[in-house]
Amino acid sequence: MSLAHLTRTRGNIGELCAVPLTDYPERFKTLKTVYVAGQSYEVERVWYHKGQPIFKFRGVDSITAAEALKGSDVCIPASERLQLAEGEYFFSDLVGCTMVDDASGMPIGKMTGWQEVGPGMSVLLEVELEGAREPMLVPFVSALMKKIDVEGREIRVSLPEGLAELNR
Repeated sequence: MSLAHLTRTRGNIGELCAVPLTDYPERFKTLKTVYVAGQSYEVERVWYHKGQPIFKFRGVDSITAAEALKGSDVCIPASERLQLAEGEYFFSDLVGCTMVDDASGMPIGKMTGWQEVGPGMSVLLEVELEGAREPMLVPFVSALMKKIDVEGREIRVSLPEGLAELNR
């Protein structure tokens, strides 16, 4: 599970700037071991500069060493994920779920990904439709999401009239 994306080096001691990929960036301060580019790293420290997390990994002590990690994600095993509150979801858990029209019970398509857009980071679910060139984008808002069953791999929705047809 990705928690942050390393964007560039910072300073000359191997630090890297990151973009948070979690709604709970406060947990960066408690990270001990993470995986970056498929390799395990001990987190030496995480501090913030102008609201941006700066990671320092043990053994990454130069610009050259940090440069090799630039563009990678900071990951943890799924077993170390936070427990979410009722009604909260990891979008990665929704990928592969069938989106179903709540009123008719008819399948609409499969969720293949998501996009975070805009200043408030609204989320659009990407749904693959049969016969469509591009995925349909469905706003992840409570007014549309009627029931999400991660275990049953189903997302029941009430889409605005014509949304699915626009994408076919």
